[in-house]
Amino acid sequence: MRKTAFYPKLASQNIRRNKQFYLPFILTCIATTALFYIMCFLTFNEGTGNMPGTEYISFILNLGCIVIGLFSAIFLFYTNSFLMKRRQKELGLYNILGMGKGNIAAVLFFETIFVLLITLVFGLALGILLSKLTLLLLCKLISFTVPYGFEISVKGLIYSGCLFCGIFLLILISNLVRIKLSKPIELLYGGNVGEKEPKTRWILAILGILALGAGYYIAITTEAPLQAIMLFFVAVVLVIIGTYLLFTASSIALLKRLRSRPNYYYKTRHFIPVSGMIYRMKQNAVGLANICILATMVLVMVSGTVCLYLGTDDALETAYPTDIIVEVGAPAGNARETLKAAIAEAVAESGLHMTNISDLSYLDFAATREGNDFGDDFTSYVNPSDNAYLFFISVSEYKRFSGEDAVLSSNEALAFAKDSKLTDSFSCFGKDFTIKKWLTAFPAVSQKASVVSEDYFFVVSDETFEEINAVQTANTVTWYYGFDVGGTLDEQGACRDAVDSAIGNALVSTDGTDLGSFSYSSVSSRAAYRDGFYSMYGGFLFLGLFLGLVFIIATVLIIYYKQLSEGYDDKERFEIMQKVGLSRPEIRKAIRSQVLVVFFLPLGMAVVHIAFAFKMITKLLLVFNLTNVTLFALCTLGTVALFAAVYGIVYLLTAKVYYKLVS
Repeated sequence: MRKTAFYPKLASQNIRRNKQFYLPFILTCIATTALFYIMCFLTFNEGTGNMPGTEYISFILNLGCIVIGLFSAIFLFYTNSFLMKRRQKELGLYNILGMGKGNIAAVLFFETIFVLLITLVFGLALGILLSKLTLLLLCKLISFTVPYGFEISVKGLIYSGCLFCGIFLLILISNLVRIKLSKPIELLYGGNVGEKEPKTRWILAILGILALGAGYYIAITTEAPLQAIMLFFVAVVLVIIGTYLLFTASSIALLKRLRSRPNYYYKTRHFIPVSGMIYRMKQNAVGLANICILATMVLVMVSGTVCLYLGTDDALETAYPTDIIVEVGAPAGNARETLKAAIAEAVAESGLHMTNISDLSYLDFAATREGNDFGDDFTSYVNPSDNAYLFFISVSEYKRFSGEDAVLSSNEALAFAKDSKLTDSFSCFGKDFTIKKWLTAFPAVSQKASVVSEDYFFVVSDETFEEINAVQTANTVTWYYGFDVGGTLDEQGACRDAVDSAIGNALVSTDGTDLGSFSYSSVSSRAAYRDGFYSMYGGFLFLGLFLGLVFIIATVLIIYYKQLSEGYDDKERFEIMQKVGLSRPEIRKAIRSQVLVVFFLPLGMAVVHIAFAFKMITKLLLVFNLTNVTLFALCTLGTVALFAAVYGIVYLLTAKVYYKLVS
């Protein structure tokens, strides 16, 4: 046999001989290649450029490409370490039998080439076959007409090929360096080397508890949505650090504590799993922490994006509470009444009818809040929780739209806030006020109240209102006029255009009559923004489901390799126990106990993580105008239940594999 043909043949035989390890790895490579190609296909597809809200879709798809690309590299390196550990004895045997490290490197080179070729051929073929179906799903989610035709993304093929060629090149280099630095005896027995019993590291255990506690504290105490955006990733990092330290340090302390209790430890169903997990806890703990973090990512992403999509109409109504919204700046003279008449006429000519009218004139501006004091010094402004938005309404305006009479002095105010942090007095830009009465409801508040910032509505005397208006020269009085018109989405769009045109011509006098004036006007309709909302939230759902699938695949593979690796490690130990009298039913019971802990401890911890993160996530959803907490709770419970069901199926399958190996 020619020497050049020897290495490829041996590499091919090695892959077939180790198919129990290689097959899941190859399937994962094929799946990640297909998913990455599909994401690239959608990113570069001409049809996505014509979708409503194309800027949102483009951002989401590009983000998906980056996340899947980075995750593929990290995860394939991680799973390759399992392969190499199980194959160290085989490679060491080659070395003992006379193959030099250069010869072993040649075998590894061809193994890598074969796996890469299988990955690219089948992965890209699968991606091409599923790309159109995935495009159909995306179009369905964002309510967009599916473009005709079938195409193959050349850029997607090039990007996918470059990415996975680069990943496999780095994996090959890593494996060659590992072989180069290892001695033959280390390779021969490397696969059988277990973890030494770790010491109880109380400092790390305490640090883990503190990190996890700090992350939980941030999550449950954050109130402002803008602050939640800034602190969310801080909390995530703390929880990840705390999770790793808890699994690696605190779990060891707990297991040793259980071992120190004779009544618990010296029972067959406890003795085997406790002693085994202590012996290799360092390796187990990292794997359990990885599973826990991946499970948490799946639960957060899927529940959050599903909630956003199902709550699209709620979010749209929060952002645009009426079908048509008119805002006019600094209306003077008879402008307000003239414009109202023109708007009513335009709506009537469109064949629609005005209902649910909100008519409000106000002065609004942003402010910083320090205790009970509002100011406009943003140079030292750093905390988003101190962000406030103030609305001032004159007492005459309040009486007009509410029908309630009120007598206020120059330093008195009526106040309304959904979550007030003020006492019965406050100062605004140096002027002191006393709150005469806290209002329990405020007409038209839903139309202007922000779900992101801290909003305060103050009713002041007419004189004080004019005084504030004169001081705040950068802001002008705004007239807000919102109403529903019914009809179809197309009719609402046509009505919006008619109203906009009517406002532009309303104050043009043909006989010299002073009809008033205004500085600016804007007309918006809920229908005009509907496509954009569905495009953005549908895109988020698509990305959430897509990445959720990627992380579920990763979770399943980590669990499979973990159980496979532990099965081989435990096989000899259980054979010894059988020889000294341990029955097969006792072995099965011990296996069930150990596998249950390995499986459901990460899931339980992930559920605890999302329970503490629940409040913070609801604050983040406010940024997207989603205020329906009940909907998010239901989505979270549904996601947890579905994920737990998938998790249980994986448990049943891997438990059989593990038991088959050890028995």
